[in-house]
Amino acid sequence: MTAVDVEPTPRRDRLPRRTLRDPLAAGCLAVLALVIAASLAAPLLTDYVPDHSVMADTLAPASDAHPLGADGVGRDVLSRLLYGGRTSLLGGTLAVLVAFAVGGPLGVISGFYRGWFDAVAGWIVNVIMAVPAIIVMLVVMAAVSQDLNVAMVVLGVIMAPMVFRLIRASVIAVREELYVDAARVSGLGDGRVMRRHVLPVVVAPSVIQATQVFAVAIGIQAGLAFLGLGKASQASWGAMLGDAFTNIYNAPVLLLWPGVAMGLTILASSLLGNAVRDALGPTGPRPVRKRRKRVVRQSAPAADVPADRLLTVEGLRVSYPKPDGEKSVVEGVSLTVARGEVLGLVGESGSGKSQTAFSVLGLLPDDAEVTADRLAFDGQDLLGMDTAALNRMRGHGIGYVPQEPMSNLDPCFRIGFQLVEPMRTHLGLSRAEARSRALGLLERVGIPDPERVFRSYPHQISGGMAQRVLIAGAVSCDPRLLIADEPTTALDVTVQAEVLDLMRSLQQEHAMGMVLVTHDFGVVADICDRVAVMRGGRIVETAPMRQIFAAPGHPYTRTLLASTLDGGPVRGEPSARPGAGEPLKGMTS
Repeated sequence: MTAVDVEPTPRRDRLPRRTLRDPLAAGCLAVLALVIAASLAAPLLTDYVPDHSVMADTLAPASDAHPLGADGVGRDVLSRLLYGGRTSLLGGTLAVLVAFAVGGPLGVISGFYRGWFDAVAGWIVNVIMAVPAIIVMLVVMAAVSQDLNVAMVVLGVIMAPMVFRLIRASVIAVREELYVDAARVSGLGDGRVMRRHVLPVVVAPSVIQATQVFAVAIGIQAGLAFLGLGKASQASWGAMLGDAFTNIYNAPVLLLWPGVAMGLTILASSLLGNAVRDALGPTGPRPVRKRRKRVVRQSAPAADVPADRLLTVEGLRVSYPKPDGEKSVVEGVSLTVARGEVLGLVGESGSGKSQTAFSVLGLLPDDAEVTADRLAFDGQDLLGMDTAALNRMRGHGIGYVPQEPMSNLDPCFRIGFQLVEPMRTHLGLSRAEARSRALGLLERVGIPDPERVFRSYPHQISGGMAQRVLIAGAVSCDPRLLIADEPTTALDVTVQAEVLDLMRSLQQEHAMGMVLVTHDFGVVADICDRVAVMRGGRIVETAPMRQIFAAPGHPYTRTLLASTLDGGPVRGEPSARPGAGEPLKGMTS
């Protein structure tokens, strides 16, 4: 297999190996494998059929003809034990499949989209949970069939709410991760995001839940058969326990065989789930904020704008609901970005910089209310776009470099896969072409060994290298606008300077517009052409970079400059910057 054909393998594929290294898990798997093999091989291990009765053999002791003896009506105990295993295993499997077929899709969709579907699904689940399970199974068996498998199908539906709640909570937890937002920014559709980033997280807790449902189903099935329900010709461990109970004084050993078989199977299944949980570590979902559907009001029709205008934001407002009303975090922000221009969006933490950037990207939380007089990218109304149009625009039209590099790379997939997938989606490249382009981008952003990084998982590279990977991904689909949200905050000074030089050179190579969100005026001096200063959700000053440093007009701007600048020189060659040769106040050129 060539390197091009290698598919990325999630790190969770190591789970089976970790589980098998656990002696307890290996023992449980061995027990379950033995029970399954013995049940499937029943015709080879015994000459009797399970319902064949010989009255002369009633309560016969163990012998060559009956290795485990005969029951109260002369049936061979070994054959009933083996064939009963088939009934119990099939019943447990049916319950698991039905529970996950009903609860799984509902949980995934509810957790990912929330909204009205989540409300309806939650109502249905609550109704199912309110129904008495045993009564429903008895009614269905009386009305439909005495077959125990029918009861197990009903049990699966009744246990679906357990699966729904677990999967929904797992999806909500991973839905809040930054790398999911990063995947959406790259323009991937919801289906692909769920398949690649959400479902792998759901698999592990689902495996644990499946073992628990399996164990519970076998126990309930045995209880029904013990009460005499089910077909008389259907061998089961519960029916064997019922027969043994009626003959407990004459042949108490009859309780031993089905009791041991059922106990070992249920215990092995339950302990296997615990072993998987231990191999994964803590699996409890983190609490997340309550969300409501995001309200978006379209902007006014676009008027004539200059030909070189790339981004237009006028009167942008963002607010969030509170118990006592609404809290506004962005108030009437207006700014523009021309083609090939770098705009610095500067302000202290909480000033609304990131909220403004996320409004352009369409990545604000669902409970945000976004309005604007105009919010347009390259002539397209952003607030009027549906999700599909936004996905086509993000990554290809607007690229994004996030603040925390390690949180925005999915730990389940290799670096190469996360670079190749958006290019194949947006540019229509083959796998080989996308791989070649990705390697070239990794080399271009200054990674010394692109092949190794391409094959690595995020945890195998440094933070500075991860930031370079994200920059490569952001420009991989040739965006016209790049939004960088505090791209150097988590990096040391040396790496910060290298990353800034890299971003400036890439911006000039591709003639991209850029919005640099930062609180650091040193970064602004390095890379920006114009600066917009934010305070309390408002733009308080907008001016060319050199004017901001030479003669800041707003007191807040002067305060920021006084608190962040140390009088050091501007990095980089002055000749490479607009307005080179003009000295900056408080700085040397």
